[in-house]
This record gives sequence, C-alpha cells and structure tokens, in this order.
Amino acid sequence: MGHYIQVEENVKIHVEDIGSGQPVVFLHGWPLNNKAFEYQTSLLAKNGFRYIGVDMRGYGKSDKPWSGYDYDTMAKDLEAVVNELRLEQFVLAGFSMGGPIAIRYLTKFGQDNVAKLLLMGAAAPIFTQRDDFNVGMKPEEVDDIIAQIEKDRPAFLAEFADLFFEQKHSPQFLDWFQSLALEAGAHSTLNSAAALRDEDLRGELSSITVPTAIFHGKKDQICPYELGEILDKEIPNSVLVPFKDSGHGINADEPERFNNELLNFLKSSGV
Repeated sequence: MGHYIQVEENVKIHVEDIGSGQPVVFLHGWPLNNKAFEYQTSLLAKNGFRYIGVDMRGYGKSDKPWSGYDYDTMAKDLEAVVNELRLEQFVLAGFSMGGPIAIRYLTKFGQDNVAKLLLMGAAAPIFTQRDDFNVGMKPEEVDDIIAQIEKDRPAFLAEFADLFFEQKHSPQFLDWFQSLALEAGAHSTLNSAAALRDEDLRGELSSITVPTAIFHGKKDQICPYELGEILDKEIPNSVLVPFKDSGHGINADEPERFNNELLNFLKSSGV
C-alpha cells in the first residue's frame, strides 16, 4: 500500500509499504525514486520482510518543494516516516545519494532503533574531491552536470544511463530508467546535485555502531569503488561486498547475486 506522510507544513512524502515482518527501509539514489528497487520488493515480501520504499522529497510521488534538499532535512523527513509508521528495529538501506542520507539519519537521530545498515554504491563519505580527498568527481564536474540539466535534462539523463550501468540492458529497460528520473522535479534534481557536491560526512563514520554491509560495484563510474573501501575502513562493524561485474547500478547489473547477498545480510545475525 502507499502512504502519504506529512513531514512539514505543505510537504508530504510518498512511501510504498509492502509485505510484513522486519521492515527494510530503502532510500533511493539521485535522481530516481523507490521504484528503482522494484526487483527487490517482491523478493523481500516473499521472504518475510516488509519493504518500505521512500520517495524522498522532490522525487517520485512525493511533494517537490523548492527547498530542503540538504542531508539534514532529508534525514529529518526520514525520521518523520519512521515515527509515523512506528518502525522498530528496521534495516536502513541507502543507495547512492540515499547512502549519505542514511548515515546522517543515524548520526543525527540515533541508532537504537536501527538493526542494520546497508550502503549500496553510496555517495559517501564525500561525493566530490577536496584538497585532502582525491576520490570521486571534481566539484566543477558536478557544476557541469548542473549546467547540462538546466540546458536539456532528458538528454543528460539518457547519457547518465550509459554511466550508470556496466552491463548491457535492453532499450526498454533504459527507457524505464530514464522515466524514473524524469518523475523528479527539475529543481529537486539540481538542488540535490548541489548537496552531493558540497556535503561532507567524514567526521560521522566512526560513530556508526550497527552492523553494516557495503555493496559496491568494482566498475562504478559514478561513486568509485574506493569510496566503498573508505567506508569499510572507517565504519567499525562493517563488511565490504564487491560486485566485480557491476557499475553503479548493482541491483540491475548483477541482480541474482545482489538479491542473494541482500537476503544473506538481512537474515544474518551480524555482518
């Protein structure tokens, strides 16, 4: 079923809620929505888990306000969802941009009610390079992405799909992928890109105490595999699971292995 949850005045977040059992809360990447996990939805429900797919503000069926695309606000939106649905001992799963938002939720609102953390191709701890951090895109490359979106968003998203996946996918699949991105607000896409460029979570990783799995494609051209290695090094109770034949979209590039590893982690007692 679908829920619309008010997170602030005049802003409602859409959430898909399917199945029963331990909740697994999925946070999608930029510039997609929760439908990017449709190949995991039935899998979880069939295996005794409750799929909670959040369309973050600006994306999918959620409201698209002008502001609030910083990590603090989006983590606060998640807190409102957790409270409204009364979720307990849930698994928090963040993909790409959803990864740093999941981390910020844990460090800002606490970890007592989170059983495990899953980071998938996470854009963390930083998406762009700094003077003391040489992994990822350069800030000016994100500025160029913003300029391309402002000029011709559909054309940029078609090219983005080529970077997103390592394996060959059907034209119909790529059209579907692009359609998810086009459901986002144009301003939401731009403002989130600026947040990806500017936010920095390096000081937050060591405080994460929940068992953490890090799924990352070895051939990721958007969030380099080195980011996964850094997360594994800095998060105390973590395990890095490499996907050697995957780009950024690991759940589509290696779907069978992704689903097996997902279920293994969900059913395990730790990492």
